[in-house]
Amino acid sequence: MLAAASVAAFSSLPTAAAAVPRAARARLANGRLQFGVVGWGIRAREIYNMFLDDPDVEIVSVCDVVDARAKEGVRRVNERRKAEVCRQVADWRAVVHDAALDGVIVTTPDHWHAEPAIAASLSGKHVYCEKPLSLSIAEGRAIASAARAGGIRFQTGSQQRSEYGHMFVRAAEAVRNGRIGTLKRITIGVGEPPKRCDLPEEPLPEGIDWDGWLGQAPMRPFSSVLCPIGVHDRYPAWRHYREYCNGGLADMGAHHFDIAQWAMDMDASGPREVIPPADGAKTGLRFVYANGVEMIHGGPTDCTFFGSEGTIEVSRGHLRAYKGEDRTAPDAAELLAEPTGNELRLPRNRSHIDDFLCAIREGRDPICTAETGHRTATVCQLCVIGYEIGKPLTWDATAERFTGEHAAAGNALLATAVRRHR
Repeated sequence: MLAAASVAAFSSLPTAAAAVPRAARARLANGRLQFGVVGWGIRAREIYNMFLDDPDVEIVSVCDVVDARAKEGVRRVNERRKAEVCRQVADWRAVVHDAALDGVIVTTPDHWHAEPAIAASLSGKHVYCEKPLSLSIAEGRAIASAARAGGIRFQTGSQQRSEYGHMFVRAAEAVRNGRIGTLKRITIGVGEPPKRCDLPEEPLPEGIDWDGWLGQAPMRPFSSVLCPIGVHDRYPAWRHYREYCNGGLADMGAHHFDIAQWAMDMDASGPREVIPPADGAKTGLRFVYANGVEMIHGGPTDCTFFGSEGTIEVSRGHLRAYKGEDRTAPDAAELLAEPTGNELRLPRNRSHIDDFLCAIREGRDPICTAETGHRTATVCQLCVIGYEIGKPLTWDATAERFTGEHAAAGNALLATAVRRHR
């Protein structure tokens, strides 16, 4: 079962918001925050220093299914703080239920986001969880519901809303302010949908809890392609496989579809139609929104917004606007000028993690809540489902179910199977 939050139990999550524990409230009054980390891979190593840049934040526990990685996490934190402030914890449940903690940082593979994020939320812990938020639409809804029930601050790690020179902020802002006229079409240049895991068996090394790494996923022999041995310096290829992720489509789509949803002011909603290509290709799927805007999987840049009067292209190293749709047209920098008068101005955060920490202290929502992260992950998952079924689908974003023709096939894929595990 999915530890107190199996797919079967998703509908029974609490509906009343829980208060932040008294010990946590006392620390908040003093500005001190203590976190535990679940999953110490390359992403944790990239962001832990951003937490520790705040002198009033401490990482006091690290848990990982690879013993060497957990020890490395503890070593790095203690080395940064020049004190023995952090310890290794064997079981993630001990992290999320530690009454001394204010929050939990979830930096596991995607198929392991739901369990610790839900448990931490319902125990009154604030949560920073990496993207994509969930493996399935059912999981994402359960995470968002738990965050709401727990009354906590939850930040999904879609950091393009806060970082990269605010280029994505400016693009989304310009679209919402009508700088390119009426939005007609968006293209999203990300990878392909996932495939089923077919990796060969390898001997299981000591120091790796393989059953723990698999978690809810089907039992299969060990592969270092999925779980690298020891401390590593690469993004592991579990991202390619359906059992653990939704492919390159979701891995970067959780960033770029996120910006598209933001630019359309659709953080609490989603598309109405999912139309895969008729020729069975793994790119070119179209989403149609209720306002007629089309969003297409595939394009020349990470995000390209086409309006009735101009175009905006944005990626992590690229932002430009021009009149019309001809990419050879000269730049029209005025389309990206700072907002004036009554125009919308989106936040310019110092960093995504700083926004999360400020949200905790200020008692407000951060820029990418669990609900927002769920809605973005849903777009990725709808895309995967569309390619898998290969037929046009109608999506009810309020009920979060397919309707009409082919609905039964689509609704059968809203949740993934959950293996019984420790």
